[in-house]
Amino acid sequence: MSAAAIGLARPRDDAPRGRAGTAGPERAPPVELMPRAAAELLDPPPRRIAVLRALALGDLLCALPALRSLRAAAPRATITLVGLPWAREFVARQRDVLDEFIEFPGHPAFPERVVDEAARAGFDARMRALGFDLAVQMQGSGEVANDIVAAWGARHTAGFHPPEAPAPGPGFRPWPVTGHEIDRLLALPRFLGAPDAGRGLAFPLDARDRAEAAALELPGFAAERLPDEGRAAPAGEGAGRAVAAPRGLVCVHPGARLPSRRWPAERFAQVAAALARDGWTVAVTGSAGEAEVARAVLAQARARLAASDCSPGAGHRLIDLVGRTSLGALGAVLDRATLLVSNDTGVAHIAAALRLPSVIVASGSEVARWAPLDARLHRVLWADADCRPCAHEICPVGHGCALAVTAEAVIDAARAACVWRHP
Repeated sequence: MSAAAIGLARPRDDAPRGRAGTAGPERAPPVELMPRAAAELLDPPPRRIAVLRALALGDLLCALPALRSLRAAAPRATITLVGLPWAREFVARQRDVLDEFIEFPGHPAFPERVVDEAARAGFDARMRALGFDLAVQMQGSGEVANDIVAAWGARHTAGFHPPEAPAPGPGFRPWPVTGHEIDRLLALPRFLGAPDAGRGLAFPLDARDRAEAAALELPGFAAERLPDEGRAAPAGEGAGRAVAAPRGLVCVHPGARLPSRRWPAERFAQVAAALARDGWTVAVTGSAGEAEVARAVLAQARARLAASDCSPGAGHRLIDLVGRTSLGALGAVLDRATLLVSNDTGVAHIAAALRLPSVIVASGSEVARWAPLDARLHRVLWADADCRPCAHEICPVGHGCALAVTAEAVIDAARAACVWRHP
């Protein structure tokens, strides 16, 4: 078993066909020399830019460095994200990078949403009427997405193309088949000559997010954000240390969109019960759509604590937050927490953006592609398998990669990562 990376693999036009890469994120690739014609797409800076990235939360967070680079190249441009319906809130939260949002009606080749046929019928004409100077394809390799972007009639287009196919224009470069997702996407603005604006993620919080989180009145909810130097011990430190009963909050997030990405609920329950027994307040989080699995975790964890004679009252430290928070309020809860334990799903990228220590179980994903960049703060447990990365919604071969990660290993990693404070 290795501690490496988290993943959000799913069927899409850039889904890999081989085994997972080596553990952990790779170094940022060197800046490549760009053709003169590609550089001219940003000189003079375009005034209106459309970016296609109709994917999930983690995918958009990993695109932020590339979007920030485009913003640096065109600081006065109106940058419009064309994305899934949920991403309207994401754009509102990322106002330093994005200006406007247009809902993508879907495409038969993309599984992320049901196609809205009525909206799709006139979508290309509406996009052409907006008169974009530059349309950027950041969906993936471009096997399908390049034709979608081309139909918007922008003055210039840019993006990725399949490595085995010719470039559809001077603004296109081959899709990188190795490396971290952040670096794969950054390869495009670098190719276009945009300034490097860093590799960090961001999840800005506002007063409304914090007020909604405070209204939950969670036991163990910190009044102030823990300083980075007090949030986690470096990997390997803290285990076996004599400690006082902690007073902090740990979030456990057992859901994920694909069942193949979910570690078993009974093992999350073991982790939640162990941490509550240690004295932590444990909040089980999830969307309304994840209620079934999250509440199974709560029920099993409470049953474990009720059967234990050595932890009277520990059941009261298990809190049900399923469906009770907006995305922003969830971020505000995480921002005041001590640790996140979760599957390889979008909330893990929020933790990375907030510098919240995490312990992640990566089942089926391409671990080298999706690792949090700060391996000191984020411990990722995974087991190799010949079928990784997995493109199945439900594992057809017994989910061995998930079952190989034991509850004891996750509990040990969580205890090592937590901040243990004396009263």
